[in-house]
Amino acid sequence: MVFLVVLFLVKNTTFFKKTEVGQEINPKNGLISSNATIEDLINRDTDKDGVPDWQEGLWGTDPTKKETTPGVPDSVAIDKLRIQQKNGVETISGGIESIENLTQTEKFSRELFTTVATLSQSGQLDQATIDALGNSLAEKIQNSIPEKIYILFDLNIIESNTKQTIQKYSDTFDNIFIKKHIGKGVPAILQEFITNEENISILLELNPIIDEANQIINELVKMPTPRSLSLLHLNLINSFQRIMENISDIKLFDSDTIVAMGAIVQYEKNALDLSYSANKLTDAIKQKLNN
Repeated sequence: MVFLVVLFLVKNTTFFKKTEVGQEINPKNGLISSNATIEDLINRDTDKDGVPDWQEGLWGTDPTKKETTPGVPDSVAIDKLRIQQKNGVETISGGIESIENLTQTEKFSRELFTTVATLSQSGQLDQATIDALGNSLAEKIQNSIPEKIYILFDLNIIESNTKQTIQKYSDTFDNIFIKKHIGKGVPAILQEFITNEENISILLELNPIIDEANQIINELVKMPTPRSLSLLHLNLINSFQRIMENISDIKLFDSDTIVAMGAIVQYEKNALDLSYSANKLTDAIKQKLNN
């Protein structure tokens, strides 16, 4: 399982994206043959500069040149990149490919492959270390930071809490959802995606759902909301926002696998949270109207 994960992640890095299955080893272009072993991949150094080809691909240097930037040895450039990354700076001048736009998958792949290669060479890659790497991946998948969180200041809050105001709020709320018509749901699209050998084009069917979710969020933010319902209203908006972000991230399956996998894992929980928030708000509206 661990090796499948490693290979799955490594294929998302710059170097392996540029290598097609079935190509032969060629000293001029540094390509890897389809029957190369893991040891071959770890040790291959096409330009003989002391930096393995896989590491050059992860850092954006050319594995066929000792100096991707003339006058700057790749080993020196990579050392600078390591220092800058450690200090929170992710670009370097001089023509080396920028790494500021690396996806979460590429970043994790780089860290993972570097760790595996280093520990393998030192003989310290034991089961406990493998488990720790797996746990690290699981944590990245399960825990993602929301891109946006709405606060009360963002809402159109009104001070009136009369039954008439609550009824008007309820009618506006209902109208927002009545006019939304989504056909196929997210679970159905994901099921089709999986059963069709991960045909990435199927995920385009998520676009109208994302558009609808964004429209709902925008309308909920703008609608007049009685202060007595504002916290429940806010919770509902943020629940919708997390769902919308999940669905958007799922579309990144081909370009940022870790983010997409995390979104798939989190979707069910966030869907339940959305349902809970909606029920709490609905119950509060009914209670105020019946008092």
